[in-house]
Amino acid sequence: MSFIIRPGEEKDAQSILDLIIELAVFEKEPNAVKITVDNLLQDGFSSNPKFKTFVAEEANGNIIGMVLFYERYSTWKGKAIHLEDLMVTESKRGIGAGKELYASVMKYASNNGFKRVAWEVLDWNTNAIEFYKKTGATVYDEWRVCHMNEQSLTEFCNENI
Repeated sequence: MSFIIRPGEEKDAQSILDLIIELAVFEKEPNAVKITVDNLLQDGFSSNPKFKTFVAEEANGNIIGMVLFYERYSTWKGKAIHLEDLMVTESKRGIGAGKELYASVMKYASNNGFKRVAWEVLDWNTNAIEFYKKTGATVYDEWRVCHMNEQSLTEFCNENI
């Protein structure tokens, strides 16, 4: 293996943000990322982190991939993890880094008593869907993801308070 998987650290914040932006471009949302390195540092590496990361790092110190996840709670299953993003930079895909990052989250979940790991995948990302199915994941067609963005939240609250 030409890389290692390790927990993300403060020094990785810029690389993590770069990968998040690359993922947004891949997902055809190039202007969607609004967070900053400071947000990542505060939210992921402070005394009360909101998320955890693993990174794939080459021997020369370059971060080539990352996975970002956080705890949530399932009323049906109990402790769960939400896998928010899994990304390997385009030039390094196919070397196994994505699979190892994915496995790192699954091992973390299993070793820490989580009952489920959940995530979303775009319906056109057939490579990812096939990979997930091969690992034993169930990809549900009948569940729909719902989002309330900041503007919608404000409007809803202003109308209903």
